[in-house]
Amino acid sequence: MFLVALTVTIVAMLSIQARATYNAQVTADEPQYLITALSLGEDFDLDISDELEDEKFRDFHEVNLNPQTIALDDTGLKISPHDPLLPLLLAIPMKLGGWQLAKAALALIAGITAAATFWLAVRRFNVGIPTAVAVVTALFCASPLTSYGSQVYPAMPAALCVVLGVAGITSGSSKPWSWVAVLMMICLPWLGIKYVPLAAVLAIFLIWNKKSLHDLTLNLQLLALVVSGVVYLVVHHRIYGSWTVYATGDHFVNSEWIVVGSSPDYAGRTRRLIGLIVDRRFGIAAWTPAYLAIPLVITRTIRRKDDHWQLMITLCAVCWGIATWVALTMHGWWWSGRQIVPILPLIVVLLAVAADKHRRAFQAVILTSLIGIFSWLWLVYETSTGKHTLIVDFDRTTNPWYRFWRLSLPDHQIMSTTDHVLTGIWTAAVVFGCWAIWTQWSPKNKSQSAIKIGASDDTR
Repeated sequence: MFLVALTVTIVAMLSIQARATYNAQVTADEPQYLITALSLGEDFDLDISDELEDEKFRDFHEVNLNPQTIALDDTGLKISPHDPLLPLLLAIPMKLGGWQLAKAALALIAGITAAATFWLAVRRFNVGIPTAVAVVTALFCASPLTSYGSQVYPAMPAALCVVLGVAGITSGSSKPWSWVAVLMMICLPWLGIKYVPLAAVLAIFLIWNKKSLHDLTLNLQLLALVVSGVVYLVVHHRIYGSWTVYATGDHFVNSEWIVVGSSPDYAGRTRRLIGLIVDRRFGIAAWTPAYLAIPLVITRTIRRKDDHWQLMITLCAVCWGIATWVALTMHGWWWSGRQIVPILPLIVVLLAVAADKHRRAFQAVILTSLIGIFSWLWLVYETSTGKHTLIVDFDRTTNPWYRFWRLSLPDHQIMSTTDHVLTGIWTAAVVFGCWAIWTQWSPKNKSQSAIKIGASDDTR
């Protein structure tokens, strides 16, 4: 676990100096988290008005900063429209070492998340240690998991909460671990309201796994969740003026629910189901081809009914659904996969389960993950030379693999005739692959395998 954490942390730290844009070290929501962390570290409050006035953001954002908020009262109070747990985690690093140390803290969180994922794969899903070490380390050193080990977003802390939440719920009768799960459920909403559904799934399975609703520990845990929910709502209404942080945002003056879109085209958003994987710029498989196997391992897990499959699949489905139909866009001012990073460690575990004791599958996962590591480090090098940035023009990288690979991927920002055809081809390929996996693991085949094993035992 230590070696996994150390390796992932070091690789994530390599991109700390990578510029987001040509005129800013960080961009979009990242400065908001950093300046709020600075306010918490220096003033012990969420009011960023003095930091904005003193332009304390210049160290990491050379040009003028969009405050994303408005004066909330006559004193000029300004509060960033982002939940406060990530700034709270970064407050001390930000005060002691500025944005570099804050990013280093995120890299450390990525390393801890990788170690926790490795532990989950071995202890809860019976993956062999060599397989778990290789698969977890390789995928956490590739994009997007390593990307969000240095970019200032709550995605990686949320991923850690999900991993520890799953570890707690799958612990059987272990009371300490179940309380860890409850703590993770409490933390998730404070990282972002979009993580509330993940916390709700964990809560539902916590109740489901209990044999009796009269269990004293369960009742105490439910009480803790209810109290924390009330505190969350009261604090938000008191500080932000409404039930969500978006109430303080200058983009949401008319309604904070515009954050999901003023007139969402849900039919159009449906193409994100496949686009989150194969989109030319923002698909995670565009940079790490190992993630092409996501639909296949999901199908395999459901068909085989592997350990804890209901919990794992439900969490993945809920997060993927939010990224598909609730998120305003998947083509944002950030790196690919931002909305699905919280459940990617679970995907990593499922890939490790599928690859364990299957040499060819293991080799395929490692090879395609190494391509992801290569692609990310190539881009990080280019950012260090000033050729490209992580946000503005990352798709113009000179990486020969990506230049070749991108030709087979659709661009969902353009959606030309060619892009429609490529989307259809990839969709058909995924459907066929899932069908093949489903038929391979049919009950009939499994029963025949059992008969063969039994016959072999009789022979011995």
